[in-house]
Amino acid sequence: MAQADSSAFKTELAELIPHLRAFARSLCHNAAEADDLAQEALVKAWRARESYTPGTNLKAWVFMILRNHFYSERRKAWRKNEVSTEKDIERPGPATAAQDASVQLEEVRQALDSLSEEQREALVLVGAGGFSYEEAAEICDCAVGTIKSRVSRARANLLELLERKQLKNKTPHTSSVIDTLMQEAATRAGEREPK
Repeated sequence: MAQADSSAFKTELAELIPHLRAFARSLCHNAAEADDLAQEALVKAWRARESYTPGTNLKAWVFMILRNHFYSERRKAWRKNEVSTEKDIERPGPATAAQDASVQLEEVRQALDSLSEEQREALVLVGAGGFSYEEAAEICDCAVGTIKSRVSRARANLLELLERKQLKNKTPHTSSVIDTLMQEAATRAGEREPK
């Protein structure tokens, strides 16, 4: 790879860091582990830069590297029987008016964590990652219809989980946050569907 191409690749790769960290967090549920995963994906992408085809979707390529590394490490841990069941996240305490948004965001994060890995991954890729269904299907190595189904089921399950939480807590503002998130995800997904 030429020096100019290498420099452009490095710049584009650096721009993806926040997206990689967010995707890694959705997979790991642990900030430190997610940062390590994102860093490893960046290193692997840098080392494999010669195999990247300029003009193709770099974001999808690096997300695939990250995802493959995550599942590879999961399989290794499973074989070694080192699966940890500990959670590093504590329940939030009583909320004040200034903390409402943080509490609502935490509720959404907890609801996302309750989804199956496949549903969460599809929703994060399409909803938050900005990938088209086709790109998400390529990253997940499955059919486009499978991704559409996972996203649809994830949205329905997420809404149900959050509504149950809202009824339990009787927090009136949660519904508006959920509605806004769901509308935005539906709008983004609609923009990406093939015409």
